[in-house]
Amino acid sequence: MEESRTLPAMTNASHASPKLSLRRYVFMVPWNLFLLTAGALLVAFAVKAVAVPHGLLTGGVSGLGLLCYYLLPSLGPGAWYFLLNVPIMLLGLKLVSRRFVLYSLYGMAATSLLIDRITYTLPVSDPWLAVIACGVTLGAGIGVALRSLGSTGGADILAVIVRERFNMPIGRFEFLFNLGVFAAGLAFLRLEAVLYSLAMNFLVSWVADACLTLFSERRMALVISENPEAIVQAVLHSLKRGATVLDARGGWSGEPRKVVLTMLNNLEMKRLEELIYTIDPGAFTIMGSGFHVLGQGFSERKVY
Repeated sequence: MEESRTLPAMTNASHASPKLSLRRYVFMVPWNLFLLTAGALLVAFAVKAVAVPHGLLTGGVSGLGLLCYYLLPSLGPGAWYFLLNVPIMLLGLKLVSRRFVLYSLYGMAATSLLIDRITYTLPVSDPWLAVIACGVTLGAGIGVALRSLGSTGGADILAVIVRERFNMPIGRFEFLFNLGVFAAGLAFLRLEAVLYSLAMNFLVSWVADACLTLFSERRMALVISENPEAIVQAVLHSLKRGATVLDARGGWSGEPRKVVLTMLNNLEMKRLEELIYTIDPGAFTIMGSGFHVLGQGFSERKVY
């Protein structure tokens, strides 16, 4: 592979402007506050309506807050959650960014307030159903909040710090952090409650990571064809995506080849396949996953 030639994603700038405007909206304050509020509501519901009635630990700082509440019920779980978050917020202010901490401060305050305001109890008696309900709701709340430029506070801030510096997935850090919370819980709670909580933590981590990758998964396609220019034009004009033409050489034949590279979403992949084999039934195509794609036409870089 000696050189590459990149072609513009769209020849008419007017076609790109609505998409670019939509992506810019994602970074606006109202959208971020909406995500944080929705995430806080889901987290608060999981804690107050499901975890507390069943004596479960939700993990993270909310789990520490619940453990403190079970031992010292003079303060509500929301108040404990708020107090435990204060030193974490100060750490985030030093190690992350002021914008992230301010958004997270809002998310944390909303979560604390909602936890103490919710009086509803989910009418579920089976502990495994409670584990599933709490795990899915809590994981969704964490994931939705982290799709914003902030979080609901607590271990989420620590998870972002670790991800920014060590590239550790947020769900994995949450799980490891929660192991310490559950170890502390063993000293004060029933073994059954801790084991149920540990099982729930697997579900929380999986759902949180799923929410973070939802609508963000991208696919890479490499196409080797006798008619690369026609395929490039199909990608540009039919799919409205960019394409890069790479110079390559056949390993067996030694003949020069043209390889078309493009990045698409899941819905566009089948359309690309139909376009390719309509143009060249003998084309050789490789399609693979590319989960983190930054640049024009895809996600913008999120700076915490």
